[in-house]
Amino acid sequence: MVLRRLTPDKAEFVFATEEEDDEEQNTLENGGFPVPDRRRNHDSHTHIPESGGFGVGIGAGMIDMDADAAFTHHSPSFFFSDNVQLPLAMNLQNPSFSAPTLFGAIPFQDIVEESGNTLQNLSLPADSDHVDSLIDFYFAHSHTLYPIVRRSEILELLTKARAAEAAGSVTCSSLDLFKIWMILAIGSTAYCSVALDDESESMLYYNKAFMYFESALAHGETATLEVLALQVSYSFFNQLGPIGMAARIAIGMGLHAASTYQNLQVDEADRRKRLFFSIYMMDRVVSMALGRPFALHDDDIDVSDFAGVDEDNITATEIRPQQTLQLSLMTVPVHILALRRIASKIASQVYSPRVSPSLSTTEREATIHVLHQELIQWRRNMPFPLPTDSNIYSRVPHLTHSWYDFNYYTHVAMLYRPSPLLPTPSQDRLHTLREVTSMALRTAMSMHVQQRLAYNWLNFLSLYTITLSLIYSITAQPDSLVLVLQQTRGCEDLECAVGLFDTLAVKFRAAKRVSRMIQDIVKRYRTLCDSSDGQCRDEGG
Repeated sequence: MVLRRLTPDKAEFVFATEEEDDEEQNTLENGGFPVPDRRRNHDSHTHIPESGGFGVGIGAGMIDMDADAAFTHHSPSFFFSDNVQLPLAMNLQNPSFSAPTLFGAIPFQDIVEESGNTLQNLSLPADSDHVDSLIDFYFAHSHTLYPIVRRSEILELLTKARAAEAAGSVTCSSLDLFKIWMILAIGSTAYCSVALDDESESMLYYNKAFMYFESALAHGETATLEVLALQVSYSFFNQLGPIGMAARIAIGMGLHAASTYQNLQVDEADRRKRLFFSIYMMDRVVSMALGRPFALHDDDIDVSDFAGVDEDNITATEIRPQQTLQLSLMTVPVHILALRRIASKIASQVYSPRVSPSLSTTEREATIHVLHQELIQWRRNMPFPLPTDSNIYSRVPHLTHSWYDFNYYTHVAMLYRPSPLLPTPSQDRLHTLREVTSMALRTAMSMHVQQRLAYNWLNFLSLYTITLSLIYSITAQPDSLVLVLQQTRGCEDLECAVGLFDTLAVKFRAAKRVSRMIQDIVKRYRTLCDSSDGQCRDEGG
């Protein structure tokens, strides 16, 4: 539709420049890896694209927390390798080794020192405040999305590991060491995804953790599930983790069935529920982003939710209510779990290829209406008040109202895009789609300005889909395209998207090409307006 409306001669869009074509050819000749640009690797963190008109600088050294903040570490200035999910048993010194990645890669040997003892000799950083800050950020950020482990247990393990290092002994198990290093890796990469900072530190922690990966798997089924879930949690920032394997193990352990928990103590039952539903939510996020079938099916699950209270209030015999007016942070993942369940319904009722052909148009519209009402209710019931009493919380995306707005708009857009349920949207549906995609992009820009937008591959795909949906909703309107452009702020919204993708391009090379595609479409939109003596402007502007 876009090609037909914007290209009078029906020719295809061609966005690649000669420079890009040469680069891609060199990539193919290099066995799938981009040809290393040493100058860019060392200096890219100081260059931020100027397009988009951002008022806040992004990049290492450009965003600073308070002078007392713990995230002021300096590490080698290489940016963002996707090729870090490699077992340490592989030969990291082999420059010809390659593995498929989602958005391209920088070889791991370009990040670590050439000495084979680098990871073996890596110990906990001497700066205990820095380590503590990474642990705190993990529990403020990743743990409030996926409560995989217990905070008290990790703090106890950290104390034990520090004492062992000070004594020069080894008293921690491989499972304990894997958890500690993995928590540090996730905490570091989670912060870097928001600050768009250098990730070489988190890569070292991740690969250090994988020195203990295989032996950690030998500690039982629950330990195996925790190990895999932590790996998936890390992968959400850079690559794709073993979510399918984790889901199969969870099903094999019976964690989806209420009967499994009958003979467990209350605290152990709730711990396993948190672990199971973390994997459930991860499965929903990845499957919805990539458009693939779920590994866990709602019809098979009859276990109740985990408790939305602090772990201190969960004992072997009971779950006590919170004793303070401040909500527990665990209410956040419980609420996010409700969103993932709605996403499941959208996938099965709207996007399933088995949508019943016998359904009338009225019944199909009713399905959309019911799901939209569930999303409205979910947004109204968000946890309140969100914590604001710590500098750590100020950088966590899902501890701000804008994050819930953004997810509301992106899920509503899923309802109103063309789908197997309603393949041909009406004019009213197109109007709704244009409004919610526009609001999603504006909210993403608001989160960027607040320094609360996580620049990970999941948000990359989400923003990409939202932008395509906005372009579709503008271009497919039955009214004159010039009139639609004049009466909406479509051009301005797409320029906002250009700015976001230019920022994402610091981490994901594909985002730069997406940015150029959108710029070309905006240019053609404006040309159409100018040729009709019109001008893209805000409504009433």
